[in-house]
Amino acid sequence: MLDSTIARCPDGGALRRGSDDERVSPDGPNFLLPAAATVGLGTRPFGVYVHVPFCATRCGYCDFNTYTAGELGSSASPASWLEALRIELATAAALLGGPVVDTVFVGGGTPSLLGGDGLAAVLEGVRAGFGLAPDAEVTTEANPESTSPEFFERIRRAGYTRVSLGMQSAAAHVLAVLDRVHSPGRPVAAARQARAAGFEHVNLDLIYGTPGESDADLDRSLDAVLTAGVDHVSAYALIVEDGTALARRVRRGETVAPDDDVLAERYERIDARLAAAGLRWYEVSNWAASDSARCRHNLGYWAGGDWWGAGPGAHSHVGGVRWWNVKHPARYAEALAAGRLPVAGSERLSAAERHTEEVMLGIRLADGLPVSVLAPGERIAADRAVQDGLLGTSAGRYVLTARGRLLADGVVRDLLA
Repeated sequence: MLDSTIARCPDGGALRRGSDDERVSPDGPNFLLPAAATVGLGTRPFGVYVHVPFCATRCGYCDFNTYTAGELGSSASPASWLEALRIELATAAALLGGPVVDTVFVGGGTPSLLGGDGLAAVLEGVRAGFGLAPDAEVTTEANPESTSPEFFERIRRAGYTRVSLGMQSAAAHVLAVLDRVHSPGRPVAAARQARAAGFEHVNLDLIYGTPGESDADLDRSLDAVLTAGVDHVSAYALIVEDGTALARRVRRGETVAPDDDVLAERYERIDARLAAAGLRWYEVSNWAASDSARCRHNLGYWAGGDWWGAGPGAHSHVGGVRWWNVKHPARYAEALAAGRLPVAGSERLSAAERHTEEVMLGIRLADGLPVSVLAPGERIAADRAVQDGLLGTSAGRYVLTARGRLLADGVVRDLLA
């Protein structure tokens, strides 16, 4: 077990608690966690994110830190990753003084490839290191094809309370463009199986604006979502990320990039259908059937909360200090096996940077942004956005209008100009 106040980083440096006036270097070996950053830990919500870097196949639009078995070869495996993860979680709890965890989110990658027993072991590592609050929200992402009734029953017994299923579309030709391998009807069946296993909170993810997707395709996807009985939906516009297979196809002219006007129309269509079914937006890309159905873990991100990100490439944030792990699973495991935390880099956010993030993230929430958060010049810009119909006001807060949600990035730029 590593000492509770110092842990070695990849190149022999230290991740440790420092004095309040010590600077945080952008390189891992000199990363110091200032004492001021940990003030209040344990008195405010604390989350743990676990990154599972494994996928059976690579989706053409995805730029996440993921690897197929063929890409990894013998350099890393789920077993070596899990052993390293246990060490990181134990070290993190010792370093931070073990704040009890309020939310856990296991993402990836494809966490369901670990199977029910593997995901149970992941949660046991969090529980052993930090401990879980009695009402902790525990989410795992899952690919519908790698789930079953037995899988859902196993993870429910282990303590998971929420499942997020990657659906993307109910149209087979849209799934083919995205390189998704699940069958169109499987996500709805998986959602029903999760509910039957005792999961009250189930999310389905949609992607809209895929080349070749029609309004009728989107309507069929929404019909499927609404028959699944889920209490949460996330819907994201397709973004063509540099370095992906989809970006290469667009560059070669084999497919077209999503059209902004079409994306706006699709968003309005999604929002109208979900709202009519009782699912209300609480963040620009997220809808929930009730306050209890909202994803508390993600709300922690959007509110500038504290969390430890464990796993290859995972990012963490505590008290205005952010750091991130090395990306490759083999390097990640090697560092931890040698008694070093796998920190690749870090930054200490300035007051101005924290303000920028508070505005950028807070304005996307249906609860809105408190007027008091904005500087006088920013309030002038916000009032101008009210006049333009992009923001409304409610109980001392600025809230995006329906039109404002379509132009949220522009609203933020104007506020912070």
